[in-house]
Amino acid sequence: MGPVVELVAGSYEQISFGYRVCTDEAQWTVKADFTHHAHTASISAVATNERFVATGSKDETIQLYDMKKRVEHGALLHHDGTITCLEFYGSSHLLSGGEDGLMCVWSTKKWECLKSIKAHKGHVTSLSVHPSGKLALTVGTDKTLRTWNLIDGRSAFIKNIKQNAHIVRWSPEGDKYVVVVQDRVDIYDLETASLTGTVLNPKRISSLKFLTNTIMAIAGDDDTVRLCDVGTEKCVCEFQAHETRVKAVESFSMDDFCVLVTASNDGFIKMWKLHLNQELEPPTLLGEVNTMARLTSVAVWKPSSTRETTEAPAAPPTTSQEVPELFRTKRVRLAEEVVLEDESKTKKKKKGGGKMKRETQ
Repeated sequence: MGPVVELVAGSYEQISFGYRVCTDEAQWTVKADFTHHAHTASISAVATNERFVATGSKDETIQLYDMKKRVEHGALLHHDGTITCLEFYGSSHLLSGGEDGLMCVWSTKKWECLKSIKAHKGHVTSLSVHPSGKLALTVGTDKTLRTWNLIDGRSAFIKNIKQNAHIVRWSPEGDKYVVVVQDRVDIYDLETASLTGTVLNPKRISSLKFLTNTIMAIAGDDDTVRLCDVGTEKCVCEFQAHETRVKAVESFSMDDFCVLVTASNDGFIKMWKLHLNQELEPPTLLGEVNTMARLTSVAVWKPSSTRETTEAPAAPPTTSQEVPELFRTKRVRLAEEVVLEDESKTKKKKKGGGKMKRETQ
């Protein structure tokens, strides 16, 4: 039996879809697993960790779905505006950005808002957490790129980029980052914070994903996905992925190859097989599914293959309805999470709490 993989997609129709991927055969099959209709407006962001799916929407809420129990887990109510971006850091934290200009750091243990930072004067359009968990990058409609120290929640660096960027991403090794403005990808070095290169796309870029520390997949307002090398600043491979524009790209690794996941306005989610350790050739299609919806975002869920620790279950929320226990923190594997968590608890006590509202479905 192959590894467990699920594709999770958000849509304009307010619904998130879950599909289980059967990886045993040469041609992968995709089976519908769940639908989650918790939002009252279109879904704008999807993120996963090894326990939860989080979806953000124009209805200003973040909805949680427990992949272990297969039930709705509740809603995070803090933002006053569309949720524009979501990103988990390991099993311990979720970061969110919104049109209210806030970046929020949530603990997945008790689903408390540990920090609420006024990150930008306009909207927060994108965020990215450094692999160490110590830094985060945000871009917004105030034409700035901001670096945040997540240990103390303060701004570490502000760069005026003179245009409104809509995507920011760290590289997997955290030594560089990219900022997307319309059809342009600017590449920055972490140590010098200087611009080292630029990649141009024929169309406005809708999604970007690092496949390795040097290769990134770029999707724009057309039917093509392009694989670009951040070192040479050139496109090394491109292929037609869909009939209409590609809205989102994701990826995950198998034993000896990479799987690129694409989602489009045409309703299809497709999986492509890529060999990254040799000269790049157009990928082969592994499998696809037609969701019959207008997709906005996509994420990949894979359960943890590591053993859980024997920590006590998380405290239940302040309602009488029982909620499944949260995923236990892996303190050994992600040591930086503990620093962030401990510092956050200290700050929280000084400020006299900060527990957020919570709904259970």
